[in-house]
Amino acid sequence: VAAFDPVPDNPPFGEDPDNDIDQFAAFMRATKAPPRGAVTAQAAAGEQVFNAIGCNVCHVSAIVTAAPGTLVNGNMLSVPAALGNKRIHPFGDFMLHDVGTGDGIVQNGGPNTRNRMRTPPLWGVRTRSRLMHDGKSLTFENAIQRHQGEAAGVSNAFEGLGAPQKQQLLAFLKSL
Repeated sequence: VAAFDPVPDNPPFGEDPDNDIDQFAAFMRATKAPPRGAVTAQAAAGEQVFNAIGCNVCHVSAIVTAAPGTLVNGNMLSVPAALGNKRIHPFGDFMLHDVGTGDGIVQNGGPNTRNRMRTPPLWGVRTRSRLMHDGKSLTFENAIQRHQGEAAGVSNAFEGLGAPQKQQLLAFLKSL
């Protein structure tokens, strides 16, 4: 018990007598990204448009996880063999980028991260009704149009597409 924590601990699990945290951690480790939807001819063509206008610069289609044994989380955890060196398809680089919608909150990395946002993976995006980090975009078109800053060129390229190419790109996003 401390001034900032008046709840007495209950050994061996502290304030979690049912050890829910371990159960939650096991659940999260077992949770997978939603499977990819149907890849129609239109969606395949849309992926080509996605790449051509530069969406794939940040929303990369595939990455390889860290090698087994790599220390992460401040050297508190080691990447297990089951998760190491795996090729995944998140359609995101998980890096910090300024897309013009930042909230002013400093991220890990100092003051220059104030308006940068971590690129979210697009896998499973078809299941979401609210898009972008703030949930303010209700359509894929609006989310793309809101990409400014480092992504302004991509957003402008999207605006310059013809209606058929836009529909192909949207079909691709709806397949993720």
